[in-house]
Amino acid sequence: MSAEKIKITFLGTGTSQGVPMLLSDEEVNLSKDKKDKRLRSSVLFTWKGKNVLIDCGPDFRYQMLRADVKSIEAILFTHEHSDHIAGLDEIRPYCYKQGAVHIYAKDRVMESLERRYEYIFAKENRYPGAAQIIENVIDDAPFELLETSIIPINVMHGSLEIFGYRIGDVAYLTDVKTIAASEREKLKNLDILVISALRINAHPTHLNLEEALQMISELKPKKAYLTHISHRLGFHEEVSKSLPENVFLAYDGLEVQQD
Repeated sequence: MSAEKIKITFLGTGTSQGVPMLLSDEEVNLSKDKKDKRLRSSVLFTWKGKNVLIDCGPDFRYQMLRADVKSIEAILFTHEHSDHIAGLDEIRPYCYKQGAVHIYAKDRVMESLERRYEYIFAKENRYPGAAQIIENVIDDAPFELLETSIIPINVMHGSLEIFGYRIGDVAYLTDVKTIAASEREKLKNLDILVISALRINAHPTHLNLEEALQMISELKPKKAYLTHISHRLGFHEEVSKSLPENVFLAYDGLEVQQD
């Protein structure tokens, strides 16, 4: 386990349709506050001068330009839904510059990536400009990356089992609805917990705000940041005022350094 502190860059903090959502005239979608403009959820963890990306969605290209990310050591995938994988083709410039990029995913997710991006995963007659990747199929066993233990956390996205990740004393959990007691044990003594909070009203496959705050209260991290937010959570500034003192609403471009 590395003792080096982790920096988190929130590349996107929105739900699958982003904020503002197309064709909606609900108030938050019309907000002029930059913190109410949310690309699809993704986060960059940086330690030892290296960048590890969690999820690679449809806004990946613009997120990398906006955050001025010069290299990617690895990509960890939480699950196979489009808002978390649709940017994989866009890693090509990083491959041209630094060579193949390691990707980590459970077997079901890797199989989904292979189907969607057959030309990237092809073993023969590969398209010469395709992204270069090194596949790492993972299960729920911890693995090492940059001399740091990465612990996959099994969480339920409705009835779909997906991964969150604990990296050192920081954890990232998106698209969560429930977490088994055995997995919650892996989330003790966190410095920072990032967890999804979709909206105010209940949802069948995502935590709403009340449920996310209850989860935070049970897990007791030093600090928590909410992400994967839809316009139906409300205005950033208004919601922020209602949160406990150790809980914060993340926004695109926010950088957080582990204490």
